[in-house]
Amino acid sequence: MKIVRVHYTVKPEFVAQNRANIEAVMSDLKRNPIEGMRYSCFLLPDGGSFMHLNIARDQAAIDELTGREPFKEFQKQLKASGPVSPPKPEDLTLVGAGFEML
Repeated sequence: MKIVRVHYTVKPEFVAQNRANIEAVMSDLKRNPIEGMRYSCFLLPDGGSFMHLNIARDQAAIDELTGREPFKEFQKQLKASGPVSPPKPEDLTLVGAGFEML
């Protein structure tokens, strides 16, 4: 199992576009789910910071996500926006869960 959390902050003028880009990624995942992967994104209370959480069976599932066009476009636009705090990925280790894991 691979669990990755990514945190970053965008400029106020890019928040709406970033949300739209994330929605495009999520729509793609709803139409074409990746087996063995749960992916979610959260907007933090400051209104400009985002946290993505990816729980995947293996690296292959993550690679499938990052190879899809909506995700590539999301990453491209995020980078071009000059985020206040760039994306910082962190590998997490599961200690316990109150639900069935992948």
